[in-house]
Amino acid sequence: MRNIVAVVATFSILVAAVTITVFSQSQTSDQNRFVEKKSSKKDDISAEKIPVPSGPYSHPEKFSLRPSKSISKDEVERLKLALHKASYFKPLSDKSVQCLLCPRHCLIKDGERGACRIRANYDGTLYALTYGKPVAINNDPVEKKPLNHFLPGTKSLSIATIGCNFGCIFCQNWHISQEYPERGEHLFIVEYFARLIPGKSDLTVFTPSELVQLAKLLGADSISYTYTEPSVFYEYMLDTAKEARKAGVKNIWVTCGYLEEKPLRELCKYLDAANVDLKGFSEEFYSRYCGSNLAPVLKTLKILKEENVWLEITNLVIPGANDSDEMIRKMCVWLKENLGTDVPLHFSRFYPNYKLQDRPETPFSTLQRAAKIAKEEGIKYVYIGNVWAEGVEDTLCPDCGKRLVRRRLMSVLENHIKDGKCEFCKTSIPGVWSLNSSK
Repeated sequence: MRNIVAVVATFSILVAAVTITVFSQSQTSDQNRFVEKKSSKKDDISAEKIPVPSGPYSHPEKFSLRPSKSISKDEVERLKLALHKASYFKPLSDKSVQCLLCPRHCLIKDGERGACRIRANYDGTLYALTYGKPVAINNDPVEKKPLNHFLPGTKSLSIATIGCNFGCIFCQNWHISQEYPERGEHLFIVEYFARLIPGKSDLTVFTPSELVQLAKLLGADSISYTYTEPSVFYEYMLDTAKEARKAGVKNIWVTCGYLEEKPLRELCKYLDAANVDLKGFSEEFYSRYCGSNLAPVLKTLKILKEENVWLEITNLVIPGANDSDEMIRKMCVWLKENLGTDVPLHFSRFYPNYKLQDRPETPFSTLQRAAKIAKEEGIKYVYIGNVWAEGVEDTLCPDCGKRLVRRRLMSVLENHIKDGKCEFCKTSIPGVWSLNSSK
C-alpha cells in the first residue's frame, strides 16, 4: 500500500485554479551515508555571531548532517524516477563524486545519495532523481510566495519536487521537503495533470515545455519554483525557466538561498523574481534550527541584487528562537547596508509544525514590534503575513503615505500604482508592475 495519508484535488479550467496536496506520513531515520566537506577557506562574508534568545523554550542541539539512505539504480527505474545527469559535480576516485551545487559539497560514494535525498551517484556519475517528477502543482496568487511588488493580482503556476538541502525543524511542508523521492506521489500528480495536455501519452514525466503549456492554459503569468527547495531540482527548474522565458512567462524562485555562486548566476539569467527565506540572523540559529549556516544565504542575497533579479525577503518569526530585538534589528541593518531600503521585507507568523511544537504561534504584537524595528532602520516596505489583520499586507507610498495596494488574504482589492508610480504624488515605487517589464 502506498504511503499516503490524504490526497485532495480540486480542478476547474474555467477558474483556472488547481490544487493538489499530497501528504506523506512516514519519516525515515537511516544512518548518514555522505560526508559534508568543510571548506578551509574563510568565507568573505562574516556571519553574524548573535546568540539565540534566552527564555522559557529549550533550543535544539546543533546539527548539520541528515540521513540519506541508498537506493539502487534498478529501484529508481522500477519506481519511474528520473536518471537525469546532474550539473555541477566532480568525479573522484573509486567512482565517488563531489556535488558542487550547494555549499554542502556532499562527498557521495557509488550507489549513495547526498543530503538532499534526490541526487544519487551511480558508477561515478551524479543523477537528479526528480527531474520531471513534480509532487505538487498549484495555481497560486503571486502574493502567496509572498511577492507584493511583482505583478500584483496575477496567478503563478507553482511546482515542487521532493527534497531539500536544509533540515528546518519547523518546516510547514516537511511531508515533501524531508521525504525520499521513492515515497512521493509524482506518478499520481503527473497522471492527474496529463489530461490537460493535448496528445500527452507519457504518464511518468511532466516535461519543462509541458509545465509552460500548463501555465498558459491556466492563465498563469509566471511559474514559481517553490514549496520545497527548488535548488535541489536545479536542472528541472533551469530547463523550465528557459522554456518559460521563450514563451513570455515569468520565473520566480522561492528559496532558502543555499546555492553555490556559479549555478546561481546561471539561473539568474532566467529569473525575474525571487523571495528568499532569511530564516534568522544568527549562525547559531541556523545550526540549531535549520542544520545549516547563514553566510552562504547572505551571499545569495547580494548576488540576486547584483544580477537585477527582483527580490523580496521573508522572515518567519519564531518565539524564543529568532525574535529578539537584537537579532531583528541587526538583520534590518544588514539588509539596508547591503541591499538598500527598497527591498520588501515580510515578517511571517510561525505556527507549531513538524518537530517544533513546544511553543505557541507568534503573537501579533511580536510581529508588530518586528515591523516597527524594520521601519526604524529605514526599510520602506514592510509587511506582516500569515495573520488576519486589516492593512498589514497593504503597500503604502513612502512619500505621501497613501495606500497604493490594498490586499486581503492574498487578494488585491485596490491598486493605485500606475506605470510604476504612486497615482497620487507620482513617486516611483520599486517593483515589477507590468508583464512588459524586463530585467
